[in-house]
Amino acid sequence: MIKQGISTLRGIARRLKQRYRSAPLILLYHRVSDLRPDPQLLSVTSEHFGQQLQILRQSTTPMKLQDMVRAMRNNQLPRRSVAVTFDDGYADNLYNAKPLLERYGVPGTVYVSSGYVGSGREFYPDVLERIFLQPGSLPEELHLTVNGKTHRWHLGNATHYGVDACRANAAWHVLDPESPTPRHHIYRALCQLLYALPECNRRFALDALTSWACRQSICRETHRVLRAEEVCLLARDGLVEVGSHTVDHPVLSAIPVADQRKELQESKRRLEEILDHPVTSFAYPYGTRSDYSAETVELVREAGYDHACSNFQGHVQPGVDPWQLPRFIVRDWDGDEFAAWIREWRDL
Repeated sequence: MIKQGISTLRGIARRLKQRYRSAPLILLYHRVSDLRPDPQLLSVTSEHFGQQLQILRQSTTPMKLQDMVRAMRNNQLPRRSVAVTFDDGYADNLYNAKPLLERYGVPGTVYVSSGYVGSGREFYPDVLERIFLQPGSLPEELHLTVNGKTHRWHLGNATHYGVDACRANAAWHVLDPESPTPRHHIYRALCQLLYALPECNRRFALDALTSWACRQSICRETHRVLRAEEVCLLARDGLVEVGSHTVDHPVLSAIPVADQRKELQESKRRLEEILDHPVTSFAYPYGTRSDYSAETVELVREAGYDHACSNFQGHVQPGVDPWQLPRFIVRDWDGDEFAAWIREWRDL
């Protein structure tokens, strides 16, 4: 009986392995940029992105996401198919990513947070990076009140941060277990503190930090979101689809239902106004299972989106919820690293 049980389990494992071998994938990118530091690990360099696209073209079947979803619903998914997506809507998606997508004939979907389009605002981790991880001097003490609670930090010998120190720590990111300076510790703590705040509270905190640091409230050309006319250029020839990523990029599960509905509907309306055609694809900000709820998913459907992308790993298979499509995040891997990852997926 035991041997039969083991044999049965092995048979199930073989069938599961065969089922998911070369199953379709949705890849998640954010930026194609050579900038450092990159504390949130959002950037893939232009060189590495080109190498990755070349491997996708040689080893997989790149598809438009909307075509993949349609094939999934019809149980006609091609094996080894891949869809490429980008979250947030950084301007480098047009100027760095799209030319490479065109060169290799790989379609993509870019999810844009409509409230940042032409706003002159940076996303909050970028504001924090500009204040704490760029060279310059800061006051020795930081007191920041959020939701009635005052948080205090002491910068010590990190009040001044020179160019050499910035370069030496350029590879640091938030997944590193250690913080090389008090600035990095404060950056990490503030990212966590501001993460789930309502947009108005977050802006108030960022304004307070900018004033404390004696910095200007500017949007760097290297960190800005697309302008309205650039959204049109991105989508002009049909290779890249533009989808919605809410208005202000909130943690949807942390805000009231009425505010969630507004984020979903207003972003769709604004992007359709810019593009003059329907916007039917959506991606949840942050996108882990705790960043939205079952109620959020229903609101996405009610808003008229055809499908939605999350940010947890999984394969695209018949039966997968089209309003919770799994994705695999891609890091700044060179061609060899990316090829090894693709081979593992293909199970060769």
